[in-house]
Amino acid sequence: MTDAAASTPTTDAAAPTPVTDAESGSDAASATGMFRSLANFNARLYFAALLLSTIGSWLQLTATSYLVYRLTGKASDLGYNVAFQFLPMLLLGTWAGSFADRYDRRTIMLCTQILLAVQALVLGVLDLTGNVSLPVVWGLSLFLGVVGAIDNPARRGLITELVPVSQLSNAMSMNTMVMTGSRVFGAALAAVLVGPLGTGWLFVLNGISYAAMIYGIVGLRHSEMVPAVKRPAGGSPVRDVFRYVRSNRRLSSMFFVYVVVSTFAFNYSVVFPKLADVNWGSDDAFGWLMTVTGVGSIVGALVTARFPRVSLRWLVINVAVLGASNIAMAFVPTLLWAFVMCLPLGFGGAAMIASGNAISQQESPPDMRGRLLALTAVAFLGSTPIGGPITGLIADYVSLEWSMAYGGVSCFACVALLAWWWR
Repeated sequence: MTDAAASTPTTDAAAPTPVTDAESGSDAASATGMFRSLANFNARLYFAALLLSTIGSWLQLTATSYLVYRLTGKASDLGYNVAFQFLPMLLLGTWAGSFADRYDRRTIMLCTQILLAVQALVLGVLDLTGNVSLPVVWGLSLFLGVVGAIDNPARRGLITELVPVSQLSNAMSMNTMVMTGSRVFGAALAAVLVGPLGTGWLFVLNGISYAAMIYGIVGLRHSEMVPAVKRPAGGSPVRDVFRYVRSNRRLSSMFFVYVVVSTFAFNYSVVFPKLADVNWGSDDAFGWLMTVTGVGSIVGALVTARFPRVSLRWLVINVAVLGASNIAMAFVPTLLWAFVMCLPLGFGGAAMIASGNAISQQESPPDMRGRLLALTAVAFLGSTPIGGPITGLIADYVSLEWSMAYGGVSCFACVALLAWWWR
């Protein structure tokens, strides 16, 4: 990555120039406050719908971890499940970003949200009727991943049509806060409801929750939308975005951090069920651990949202916070201390995600936003098929503690390398 960052594009076309606040009009001066992007009706509607829908998604994610761990008792099987879910992002993510830059994002999202609802309802019915098995869960996770890979850049790219350019950084932080902060409610609901209802009804509830997102898309006021700059047909859109990242040192640094950290330090959902069961004596604590992590995530995203422009330094600071939290979390002696350490774990992770999303949009040309968002998702989520199984295998066959701690070590190695690179 360092060599790539130092190189320049080899095409005969010049790299596009990002749109700055000065070019976007006078709205930059009036956009202030932590929640400034919510002054727009479309942003309020969209994020409210997204919150309800992602609470359901976290409900399903937590319930799936409960289900898989209770089926086999192996962290490695949890790792394989997240690999199936996120492998399509690795393979299809950049193409999906090009697709989102070319076609109407609302139409794409309506189709994907319906398919995601169908996936959740099918999994729920199979579970409730006693026909669920590990291969069935893996197959449906793969389907979820394919649809999610197409949905992700369209969903995040649509945010660029809801607010002025000067508020994009804040809107991206709001998106991160909703996506990670909804874990507080979704994981807590799963922890409370999994006992009396079972996992099957949690999947059904998630299927129903997609109605909120569909309403949020249909209800957007077209007259208040910021016109999207569409990518022209033809050309080499995927190669163009890679060339642009290579030519931009801030972007190449950010993507290097995303790939390393997300591969090795963001797999605690794979480890938490077994850590809670073996080290802290409560396999039911998994949902509550995810809930407390979500509280930290909300704070991390909100703090990042305060910055008019997010710096690479802030991103690297939070990588260090995430690394220290991973190491501390691995060796805490009691469940109470685990809850305490979940707060900085969530803070560092969400602040890093929000920073990366903001930097990608600060540096992005208008017609490349969907592709850069997709590439960010590929770097963050597409690395999970590699890191998830590795983490699960370490937990089962090497050391349960070091399946968390090695991620923290990788964070500090990443920070040290960036410090040397930016000397």
